[in-house]
Amino acid sequence: MKCPFCGFQEDKVVDSRSSKNGLAIRRRRECLQCAKRFTTYEQVEELLPVVVKKDNRREPFDRFKIIAGMRKACEKRPVSTDMLERAVDEIEKALQNKMEKEVASTAVGELVMRKLAELDEVAYVRFASVYRQFKDLNAFMDEVKDVIAKQVKPGTGKKA
Repeated sequence: MKCPFCGFQEDKVVDSRSSKNGLAIRRRRECLQCAKRFTTYEQVEELLPVVVKKDNRREPFDRFKIIAGMRKACEKRPVSTDMLERAVDEIEKALQNKMEKEVASTAVGELVMRKLAELDEVAYVRFASVYRQFKDLNAFMDEVKDVIAKQVKPGTGKKA
């Protein structure tokens, strides 16, 4: 590990402990040349699939693109950043569990829509209107009707 202060390549580990909900190991290190201490984190490398776009371009999965799209759909809605982070964590886990090297962008979009439908119906409709590129108002209204049909009736706990 290269010292961030002097650039020397050798150090010793002074302390190790679990961090980030047990998903990483925090290590305090001391440079053997300048004796300054610094912290490193060690975590499992998560292998996410490459996303295949509609035009067959391939690009690495980008969590920040997903969050940005979801955040845009959730603008002025009662959805916290923590809720969005958890939703994206679940999307990443679902993609990792498939253990595929490549995934279609449409599959990622469907996962995002499913999570948004769970979080906020208005955000879901906003995202779907851009993602599905409705050709006319009737197609859009059909989607809204589906959302309304899936709502739970107040006081009954049952879907409409």
